[in-house]
Amino acid sequence: MRFMAAAAALCGFGVTAQAADIGDAAAGEGKAGLCGGCHGFDGNSEDATYPRLAGQYAGYIVKQIKDFQSGHRANNDTMAGMAAMVGSDQDAKDIGAFFSEQKMKGALTKPDQDLLAKGEKLFRQGNPKSGVYGCINCHGEKGKGKSENVSVFPVIGGQHRDYLIKQLKEFRAGKRENDPAGMMSAIADKLTDQEIEAVAEYLSAQL
Repeated sequence: MRFMAAAAALCGFGVTAQAADIGDAAAGEGKAGLCGGCHGFDGNSEDATYPRLAGQYAGYIVKQIKDFQSGHRANNDTMAGMAAMVGSDQDAKDIGAFFSEQKMKGALTKPDQDLLAKGEKLFRQGNPKSGVYGCINCHGEKGKGKSENVSVFPVIGGQHRDYLIKQLKEFRAGKRENDPAGMMSAIADKLTDQEIEAVAEYLSAQL
């Protein structure tokens, strides 16, 4: 119950405006060139191991860059090296602003209809038996986020299936620990492999 109350506060009202200052998207286009090799120059990566950044909250992108720089997020050595090349907070904000204005393209994979239904149920209702909190409470309808002012909870609808699976398993294994108040780690710890695959299948189809 304690976790549920904390989650409700964080998701609904308790965490606001981590996006901080607004970056310059025009300036960010040039600065984002170093990201394009993996994430796509418009934020639509063609390799499912690299996340889409198109349409992501600018504040969330800035937070991830800073977390990699500080070592608070340490689940990808390549990204840590790339983040180190972002020279200033303003550069990070400009890059975030650019990608936030881009549009997601179509999914790389064709969804499994059976998994879609199971994943949607888990996304909306969670799993009361195991104590899994419904993803919709923090990530919004179809995973498209709640608000730019609550950017600690990213847009996950339309994200690559394989990337989502990897991140959930790394949260579960303790390899990724930069989530607010340890919420994702606590949720992922209760998810089975089958549940992870189902919710990732559902989210990847939400374009």
